[in-house]
Amino acid sequence: MSSELLDALIVLEKEKGISRDVLIDAIEAALVSAYRRNFNQAQNVRIDLNLENGSMRVFARKEVVEEVFDPRLEISIEEAQQINPNYAVEDVVELEVTPKDFGRIAAQTAKQVVTQRVREAERGIIYSEFIDREEDIMTGIVQRLDAKFIYVSLGKIEAILPVNEQMPNEQYKPHDRIKVFLTKVEKTTKGPQIFVSRTHPGLLKRLFEIEVPEIYDGTVEIKSVAREAGDRSKISVHSDNPEVDPVGSCVGPKGTRVQAVVNELKGEKIDIVKWSEDPVIFVANALSPSKVLDVIVSEADKATTVVVPDYQLSLAIGKRGQNARLAAKLTGWKIDIKSETDAREAGIYPREDGALLEGYEEDYSDEELD
Repeated sequence: MSSELLDALIVLEKEKGISRDVLIDAIEAALVSAYRRNFNQAQNVRIDLNLENGSMRVFARKEVVEEVFDPRLEISIEEAQQINPNYAVEDVVELEVTPKDFGRIAAQTAKQVVTQRVREAERGIIYSEFIDREEDIMTGIVQRLDAKFIYVSLGKIEAILPVNEQMPNEQYKPHDRIKVFLTKVEKTTKGPQIFVSRTHPGLLKRLFEIEVPEIYDGTVEIKSVAREAGDRSKISVHSDNPEVDPVGSCVGPKGTRVQAVVNELKGEKIDIVKWSEDPVIFVANALSPSKVLDVIVSEADKATTVVVPDYQLSLAIGKRGQNARLAAKLTGWKIDIKSETDAREAGIYPREDGALLEGYEEDYSDEELD
Protein backbone atom coordinates (compact mmCIF):
# COMPACT_ATOMS: atom_id res chain seq x y z
CA MET A 1 0.00 0.00 0.00
CA SER A 2 1.65 3.20 -1.17
CA SER A 3 1.52 6.51 0.62
CA GLU A 4 0.33 8.04 -2.69
CA LEU A 5 -2.90 6.04 -2.42
CA LEU A 6 -3.44 7.27 1.10
CA ASP A 7 -2.87 10.83 -0.09
CA ALA A 8 -5.47 10.16 -2.78
CA LEU A 9 -7.95 9.07 -0.10
CA ILE A 10 -7.48 12.39 1.67
CA VAL A 11 -8.13 14.26 -1.58
CA LEU A 12 -11.25 12.19 -2.27
CA GLU A 13 -12.56 12.97 1.20
CA LYS A 14 -12.24 16.69 0.49
CA GLU A 15 -13.44 16.73 -3.12
CA LYS A 16 -16.05 13.96 -3.20
CA GLY A 17 -17.19 14.02 0.39
CA ILE A 18 -16.34 10.33 0.86
CA SER A 19 -15.13 9.55 4.37
CA ARG A 20 -11.54 8.34 4.42
CA ASP A 21 -12.45 5.89 7.19
CA VAL A 22 -15.22 4.42 5.04
CA LEU A 23 -12.78 3.93 2.17
CA ILE A 24 -10.17 2.37 4.47
CA ASP A 25 -12.75 -0.09 5.84
CA ALA A 26 -13.83 -0.98 2.28
CA ILE A 27 -10.24 -1.51 1.17
CA GLU A 28 -9.48 -3.72 4.17
CA ALA A 29 -12.55 -5.87 3.50
CA ALA A 30 -11.60 -6.20 -0.18
CA LEU A 31 -8.04 -7.13 0.70
CA VAL A 32 -9.26 -9.92 2.97
CA SER A 33 -11.24 -11.35 0.03
CA ALA A 34 -8.27 -10.89 -2.29
CA TYR A 35 -5.94 -12.70 0.13
CA ARG A 36 -8.26 -15.69 0.44
CA ARG A 37 -8.91 -15.83 -3.30
CA ASN A 38 -5.32 -15.43 -4.51
CA PHE A 39 -3.61 -17.56 -1.88
CA ASN A 40 -6.31 -20.20 -1.49
CA GLN A 41 -6.64 -19.51 2.21
CA ALA A 42 -9.67 -20.06 4.42
CA GLN A 43 -8.11 -18.37 7.41
CA ASN A 44 -9.82 -15.75 9.49
CA VAL A 45 -7.58 -12.80 8.69
CA ARG A 46 -7.33 -9.10 9.46
CA ILE A 47 -5.68 -6.45 7.32
CA ASP A 48 -3.73 -3.69 9.02
CA LEU A 49 -3.13 -0.51 7.03
CA ASN A 50 -0.57 1.88 8.49
CA LEU A 51 -1.63 5.40 7.64
CA GLU A 52 1.74 6.83 8.61
CA ASN A 53 4.01 4.94 6.24
CA GLY A 54 1.51 3.35 3.87
CA SER A 55 2.48 -0.21 4.84
CA MET A 56 0.07 -3.12 4.80
CA ARG A 57 0.19 -6.35 6.81
CA VAL A 58 -1.99 -9.46 6.94
CA PHE A 59 -2.70 -11.16 10.28
CA ALA A 60 -4.26 -14.59 10.71
CA ARG A 61 -6.65 -14.67 13.69
CA LYS A 62 -6.72 -18.00 15.54
CA GLU A 63 -8.67 -19.03 18.59
CA VAL A 64 -6.75 -20.60 21.49
CA VAL A 65 -8.09 -24.12 22.19
CA GLU A 66 -7.18 -27.19 24.23
CA GLU A 67 -7.21 -29.44 21.16
CA VAL A 68 -6.71 -28.23 17.59
CA PHE A 69 -9.15 -29.54 14.94
CA ASP A 70 -8.55 -26.91 12.24
CA PRO A 71 -5.04 -25.37 12.27
CA ARG A 72 -6.18 -22.63 9.89
CA LEU A 73 -8.58 -21.26 12.51
CA GLU A 74 -7.22 -22.62 15.82
CA ILE A 75 -4.00 -22.71 17.84
CA SER A 76 -3.19 -24.90 20.83
CA ILE A 77 -2.84 -23.38 24.28
CA GLU A 78 0.75 -24.61 24.46
CA GLU A 79 1.76 -22.96 21.20
CA ALA A 80 -0.04 -19.76 22.09
CA GLN A 81 1.69 -19.50 25.45
CA GLN A 82 5.03 -19.85 23.71
CA ILE A 83 4.17 -16.58 22.00
CA ASN A 84 2.81 -14.98 25.15
CA PRO A 85 2.40 -16.77 28.51
CA ASN A 86 -0.71 -14.71 29.27
CA TYR A 87 -2.83 -16.34 26.55
CA ALA A 88 -5.74 -18.49 27.79
CA VAL A 89 -8.32 -20.73 26.13
CA GLU A 90 -10.83 -18.79 23.92
CA ASP A 91 -8.40 -15.90 23.47
CA VAL A 92 -7.56 -14.87 19.90
CA VAL A 93 -3.97 -14.90 18.69
CA GLU A 94 -2.93 -12.82 15.70
CA LEU A 95 -0.04 -14.12 13.56
CA GLU A 96 1.40 -12.14 10.66
CA VAL A 97 1.03 -14.05 7.39
CA THR A 98 1.69 -11.28 4.85
CA PRO A 99 2.73 -12.89 1.53
CA LYS A 100 5.85 -11.49 -0.11
CA ASP A 101 4.10 -10.51 -3.35
CA PHE A 102 0.89 -9.33 -1.76
CA GLY A 103 1.74 -5.65 -2.38
CA ARG A 104 0.93 -5.82 -6.08
CA ILE A 105 -2.43 -7.51 -5.44
CA ALA A 106 -3.15 -5.06 -2.63
CA ALA A 107 -2.51 -2.03 -4.83
CA GLN A 108 -4.69 -3.37 -7.64
CA THR A 109 -7.48 -4.30 -5.23
CA ALA A 110 -7.34 -0.94 -3.47
CA LYS A 111 -7.57 0.88 -6.78
CA GLN A 112 -10.66 -1.13 -7.77
CA VAL A 113 -12.32 -0.48 -4.42
CA VAL A 114 -11.62 3.24 -4.49
CA THR A 115 -12.88 3.52 -8.08
CA GLN A 116 -16.05 1.63 -7.20
CA ARG A 117 -16.70 3.65 -4.06
CA VAL A 118 -16.11 6.92 -5.86
CA ARG A 119 -18.58 5.85 -8.54
CA GLU A 120 -21.13 4.83 -5.89
CA ALA A 121 -20.63 8.09 -4.01
CA GLU A 122 -21.09 10.14 -7.16
CA ARG A 123 -24.25 8.20 -7.98
CA GLY A 124 -25.48 8.78 -4.44
CA ILE A 125 -24.81 12.51 -4.71
CA ILE A 126 -26.65 12.69 -8.04
CA TYR A 127 -29.57 10.68 -6.66
CA SER A 128 -29.82 12.93 -3.58
CA GLU A 129 -29.77 16.00 -5.79
CA PHE A 130 -32.42 14.81 -8.23
CA ILE A 131 -34.76 13.06 -5.76
CA ASP A 132 -35.37 16.54 -4.36
CA ARG A 133 -36.29 17.71 -7.87
CA GLU A 134 -39.09 15.19 -8.39
CA GLU A 135 -42.22 16.96 -9.66
CA ASP A 136 -40.11 19.94 -10.63
CA ILE A 137 -39.20 21.46 -13.98
CA MET A 138 -35.74 21.50 -15.53
CA THR A 139 -34.22 22.58 -18.83
CA GLY A 140 -32.42 19.83 -20.71
CA ILE A 141 -30.72 19.25 -24.05
CA VAL A 142 -31.84 16.47 -26.39
CA GLN A 143 -28.88 14.10 -26.85
CA ARG A 144 -30.19 11.25 -28.97
CA LEU A 145 -33.37 9.45 -29.99
CA ASP A 146 -34.49 5.89 -30.57
CA ALA A 147 -37.80 4.12 -31.13
CA LYS A 148 -38.75 4.12 -27.43
CA PHE A 149 -37.06 7.07 -25.77
CA ILE A 150 -35.56 10.50 -26.17
CA TYR A 151 -32.46 10.95 -24.03
CA VAL A 152 -32.22 14.39 -22.45
CA SER A 153 -29.08 15.69 -20.77
CA LEU A 154 -29.75 17.41 -17.44
CA GLY A 155 -26.10 18.22 -16.88
CA LYS A 156 -24.80 15.54 -14.53
CA ILE A 157 -27.08 12.82 -15.82
CA GLU A 158 -29.12 11.75 -18.83
CA ALA A 159 -32.89 11.52 -18.35
CA ILE A 160 -35.37 9.39 -20.29
CA LEU A 161 -38.37 10.89 -22.10
CA PRO A 162 -40.65 7.95 -23.08
CA VAL A 163 -42.78 8.04 -26.22
CA ASN A 164 -46.04 8.33 -24.26
CA GLU A 165 -44.66 11.40 -22.43
CA GLN A 166 -43.76 13.22 -25.66
CA MET A 167 -46.08 15.86 -27.08
CA PRO A 168 -47.70 14.76 -30.36
CA ASN A 169 -47.26 18.20 -31.93
CA GLU A 170 -43.50 18.34 -31.34
CA GLN A 171 -40.53 17.10 -33.33
CA TYR A 172 -37.36 16.61 -31.30
CA LYS A 173 -33.85 16.91 -32.68
CA PRO A 174 -30.42 16.51 -31.06
CA HIS A 175 -29.21 19.71 -29.34
CA ASP A 176 -32.77 21.04 -28.89
CA ARG A 177 -33.25 22.77 -25.53
CA ILE A 178 -36.52 21.72 -23.90
CA LYS A 179 -38.16 22.12 -20.52
CA VAL A 180 -39.17 18.81 -18.93
CA PHE A 181 -41.08 17.73 -15.83
CA LEU A 182 -39.30 15.19 -13.58
CA THR A 183 -41.87 12.48 -12.92
CA LYS A 184 -39.75 9.81 -11.21
CA VAL A 185 -36.22 9.27 -9.87
CA GLU A 186 -35.24 5.64 -9.26
CA LYS A 187 -32.18 3.93 -7.80
CA THR A 188 -30.79 1.18 -10.02
CA THR A 189 -27.65 -0.95 -10.01
CA LYS A 190 -26.29 1.28 -12.77
CA GLY A 191 -27.03 4.48 -10.89
CA PRO A 192 -29.99 6.87 -10.72
CA GLN A 193 -32.60 6.59 -13.47
CA ILE A 194 -34.61 9.74 -14.18
CA PHE A 195 -37.87 9.81 -16.10
CA VAL A 196 -39.21 13.08 -17.51
CA SER A 197 -42.35 14.23 -19.29
CA ARG A 198 -43.57 16.91 -21.67
CA THR A 199 -47.24 15.91 -21.32
CA HIS A 200 -47.67 15.86 -17.51
CA PRO A 201 -50.11 18.47 -16.11
CA GLY A 202 -47.39 19.37 -13.62
CA LEU A 203 -45.31 20.84 -16.45
CA LEU A 204 -48.07 23.34 -17.21
CA LYS A 205 -48.34 24.24 -13.53
CA ARG A 206 -44.59 24.78 -13.15
CA LEU A 207 -44.44 26.90 -16.31
CA PHE A 208 -47.07 29.24 -14.86
CA GLU A 209 -45.12 29.41 -11.60
CA ILE A 210 -42.11 30.59 -13.61
CA GLU A 211 -44.05 33.18 -15.62
CA VAL A 212 -46.45 34.48 -12.93
CA PRO A 213 -44.83 36.00 -9.79
CA GLU A 214 -48.17 35.94 -7.97
CA ILE A 215 -48.27 32.15 -8.29
CA TYR A 216 -44.65 31.75 -7.23
CA ASP A 217 -45.15 33.84 -4.07
CA GLY A 218 -48.49 32.18 -3.22
CA THR A 219 -50.76 35.18 -3.82
CA VAL A 220 -52.47 33.22 -6.59
CA GLU A 221 -52.98 29.46 -6.33
CA ILE A 222 -53.48 26.97 -9.15
CA LYS A 223 -56.30 24.79 -7.86
CA SER A 224 -56.52 22.22 -10.65
CA VAL A 225 -55.17 21.41 -14.09
CA ALA A 226 -56.73 19.44 -16.95
CA ARG A 227 -54.55 18.82 -19.96
CA GLU A 228 -54.62 17.15 -23.34
CA ALA A 229 -51.00 17.79 -24.20
CA GLY A 230 -50.24 19.52 -27.46
CA ASP A 231 -53.86 20.49 -28.04
CA ARG A 232 -55.69 22.21 -25.19
CA SER A 233 -55.51 22.68 -21.42
CA LYS A 234 -57.53 24.31 -18.68
CA ILE A 235 -56.33 25.59 -15.31
CA SER A 236 -58.37 26.97 -12.42
CA VAL A 237 -56.89 29.69 -10.23
CA HIS A 238 -57.86 31.39 -6.98
CA SER A 239 -56.65 34.16 -4.71
CA ASP A 240 -57.60 34.86 -1.10
CA ASN A 241 -56.74 38.51 -1.70
CA PRO A 242 -59.89 40.22 -3.02
CA GLU A 243 -57.76 42.93 -4.64
CA VAL A 244 -55.94 40.41 -6.83
CA ASP A 245 -57.49 39.16 -10.07
CA PRO A 246 -56.13 35.58 -10.34
CA VAL A 247 -57.12 35.16 -13.99
CA GLY A 248 -55.68 38.53 -14.98
CA SER A 249 -52.45 37.79 -13.13
CA CYS A 250 -51.97 34.60 -15.16
CA VAL A 251 -52.86 36.23 -18.45
CA GLY A 252 -50.48 39.15 -17.90
CA PRO A 253 -50.33 42.49 -19.72
CA LYS A 254 -51.64 41.95 -23.27
CA GLY A 255 -51.49 38.21 -22.66
CA THR A 256 -47.69 38.12 -22.38
CA ARG A 257 -47.51 35.68 -19.47
CA VAL A 258 -49.86 33.06 -20.86
CA GLN A 259 -48.38 33.52 -24.33
CA ALA A 260 -44.93 32.62 -22.97
CA VAL A 261 -46.38 29.32 -21.69
CA VAL A 262 -48.21 28.72 -24.97
CA ASN A 263 -44.96 29.27 -26.90
CA GLU A 264 -43.05 26.83 -24.68
CA LEU A 265 -45.77 24.23 -25.35
CA LYS A 266 -45.62 24.85 -29.11
CA GLY A 267 -49.04 26.45 -29.47
CA GLU A 268 -51.07 24.41 -26.97
CA LYS A 269 -54.24 26.41 -26.27
CA ILE A 270 -54.87 27.30 -22.61
CA ASP A 271 -58.08 28.34 -20.85
CA ILE A 272 -57.65 30.05 -17.48
CA VAL A 273 -60.76 30.01 -15.30
CA LYS A 274 -61.58 31.29 -11.85
CA TRP A 275 -61.99 28.57 -9.22
CA SER A 276 -65.01 28.56 -6.93
CA GLU A 277 -66.06 26.27 -4.11
CA ASP A 278 -69.59 26.56 -5.50
CA PRO A 279 -69.85 23.82 -8.18
CA VAL A 280 -72.45 25.86 -10.06
CA ILE A 281 -70.04 28.74 -10.58
CA PHE A 282 -66.98 26.54 -11.03
CA VAL A 283 -68.57 24.33 -13.70
CA ALA A 284 -69.91 27.38 -15.55
CA ASN A 285 -66.44 28.96 -15.50
CA ALA A 286 -64.78 25.71 -16.56
CA LEU A 287 -66.81 25.52 -19.77
CA SER A 288 -65.16 28.71 -21.05
CA PRO A 289 -65.21 30.00 -23.75
CA SER A 290 -68.86 28.91 -23.94
CA LYS A 291 -71.57 31.04 -22.30
CA VAL A 292 -73.65 29.22 -19.69
CA LEU A 293 -77.30 29.92 -18.79
CA ASP A 294 -77.68 27.58 -15.82
CA VAL A 295 -76.02 24.71 -13.96
CA ILE A 296 -78.20 22.14 -12.18
CA VAL A 297 -76.29 20.15 -9.56
CA SER A 298 -76.91 16.63 -8.30
CA GLU A 299 -74.75 16.32 -5.17
CA ALA A 300 -75.49 12.62 -4.71
CA ASP A 301 -74.13 11.70 -8.14
CA LYS A 302 -71.54 14.51 -8.22
CA ALA A 303 -73.06 15.38 -11.56
CA THR A 304 -74.28 18.56 -13.24
CA THR A 305 -76.61 19.43 -16.09
CA VAL A 306 -75.48 22.57 -17.89
CA VAL A 307 -77.81 24.68 -20.03
CA VAL A 308 -76.25 26.75 -22.80
CA PRO A 309 -77.71 28.91 -25.58
CA ASP A 310 -78.57 26.90 -28.68
CA TYR A 311 -75.89 28.63 -30.77
CA GLN A 312 -73.27 27.87 -28.09
CA LEU A 313 -73.92 24.12 -27.83
CA SER A 314 -71.15 23.00 -30.18
CA LEU A 315 -68.70 25.44 -28.56
CA ALA A 316 -69.57 24.18 -25.07
CA ILE A 317 -69.04 20.56 -26.11
CA GLY A 318 -65.97 21.33 -28.19
CA LYS A 319 -64.32 19.35 -30.97
CA ARG A 320 -64.76 15.64 -30.25
CA GLY A 321 -66.18 16.63 -26.85
CA GLN A 322 -62.86 18.10 -25.74
CA ASN A 323 -64.14 21.25 -24.00
CA ALA A 324 -66.68 19.33 -21.93
CA ARG A 325 -64.16 16.57 -21.19
CA LEU A 326 -61.52 19.01 -19.94
CA ALA A 327 -64.08 20.90 -17.87
CA ALA A 328 -65.13 17.66 -16.19
CA LYS A 329 -61.49 16.79 -15.39
CA LEU A 330 -60.85 20.30 -14.11
CA THR A 331 -63.85 20.41 -11.76
CA GLY A 332 -64.16 16.75 -10.80
CA TRP A 333 -67.88 16.87 -11.69
CA LYS A 334 -69.72 14.95 -14.39
CA ILE A 335 -71.10 17.39 -16.95
CA ASP A 336 -74.14 16.85 -19.19
CA ILE A 337 -74.64 19.74 -21.61
CA LYS A 338 -78.06 20.62 -23.00
CA SER A 339 -79.14 23.35 -25.39
CA GLU A 340 -81.65 25.92 -24.13
CA THR A 341 -84.36 24.48 -26.39
CA ASP A 342 -83.84 20.90 -25.18
CA ALA A 343 -83.74 22.07 -21.55
CA ARG A 344 -87.02 23.93 -21.97
CA GLU A 345 -88.64 20.91 -23.60
CA ALA A 346 -87.40 18.72 -20.74
CA GLY A 347 -88.87 21.19 -18.23
CA ILE A 348 -85.59 21.78 -16.41
CA TYR A 349 -85.08 25.36 -17.61
CA PRO A 350 -85.96 27.86 -16.42
CA ARG A 351 -86.18 26.37 -12.95
CA GLU A 352 -89.47 26.59 -11.06
CA ASP A 353 -87.77 28.27 -8.11
CA GLY A 354 -86.65 31.03 -10.43
CA ALA A 355 -82.98 30.53 -9.44
CA LEU A 356 -80.49 32.23 -11.70
CA LEU A 357 -76.82 31.64 -12.29
CA GLU A 358 -75.21 34.31 -10.09
CA GLY A 359 -71.54 35.04 -9.62
CA TYR A 360 -70.66 33.53 -12.99
CA GLU A 361 -68.14 35.52 -14.96
CA GLU A 362 -66.53 34.91 -18.32
CA ASP A 363 -62.94 33.81 -17.96
CA TYR A 364 -59.89 33.90 -20.18
CA SER A 365 -59.74 31.54 -23.09
CA ASP A 366 -56.89 31.14 -25.51
CA GLU A 367 -59.50 31.63 -28.22
CA GLU A 368 -59.05 35.34 -27.46
CA LEU A 369 -55.52 35.22 -28.81
CA ASP A 370 -56.59 33.70 -32.12
